[in-house]
Amino acid sequence: MVTVLLASPRSFCSGVERAIEIVERSLTQRKPPVYVRKQIVHNKHVVTDLEAKGAVFVDELDAVPDGATVVFSAHGVSPAVRSEAARRGLDVIDGTCPLVMKVHAEARRFAARGDTIVLVGQAGHDEIEGTLGEAPGRILLVQTADGVTSLRVEDPSRVSYLTQTTLAAQETTEVVDALRTRFPLLRGPASTDICYAATNRQDAVAAVAEDADIVLVVGSRNSHNSSQLVELVRRLGKPAYLIDDAGDIKPEWLAGAHVVGLTAGASAPPHLVDEVIRALGATTVQERAITQETTQFTLPPAVRPT
Repeated sequence: MVTVLLASPRSFCSGVERAIEIVERSLTQRKPPVYVRKQIVHNKHVVTDLEAKGAVFVDELDAVPDGATVVFSAHGVSPAVRSEAARRGLDVIDGTCPLVMKVHAEARRFAARGDTIVLVGQAGHDEIEGTLGEAPGRILLVQTADGVTSLRVEDPSRVSYLTQTTLAAQETTEVVDALRTRFPLLRGPASTDICYAATNRQDAVAAVAEDADIVLVVGSRNSHNSSQLVELVRRLGKPAYLIDDAGDIKPEWLAGAHVVGLTAGASAPPHLVDEVIRALGATTVQERAITQETTQFTLPPAVRPT
């Protein structure tokens, strides 16, 4: 007998739902093909589904014909990418999450006042690449608290920080505390850059992990917010596994497990969670909700209903 403790909130957030709807509306409103730069969100099932509907995913704009329609992913792009798209006459539809747009605006503002900006985040992540491009030469990337000691800045009294939106709150606090110790006059954003949805999913899975023997997190390998959920549970001393779908579950994980915690990253479709529950053969499913999410983001003008 297996009991599933279902974390809530889980799965799609408002920014992900918005990004997917932008691609779907672009496919119906524009002449095909519609290109999407990078994965619209970091989930292979979402990408496969949109490809079946006609979306063409590319790594860079050089794979997009002049004048074609291109959607920018939820993770945002650098000004250099926007300039290239304009130069080539591309029909751009911006799927950037509004919370990522906030970080970009802060980067421009901090750079304009002459600060060195320390960006806390994961090297190579699409979101980080876009943010770094907002102020070339003025942004330094740091991934851990240990990395703070090696930072070299022009003026220690003029340092500000920004963070990737999908980080774990506890680890981010450790890095920011280290920055503040090193740079006592450190300045930051008026409100946290960490996405409300990422924080909610972290708090929800922590609540479930307390009573679970193991925790399964539905999400793709390149989904940073999903990976953070796994790492959080492991820091709490419980085994946790990242799965793309029910087919990734290994029987040995479940040996001796009577209570399975289950959640999904913000980019993972809800139906995948339902499939995992069926695969587990759960006799009882208990949902544990820590909050209700009511945030809704409007669509960009380019795809709004007329």
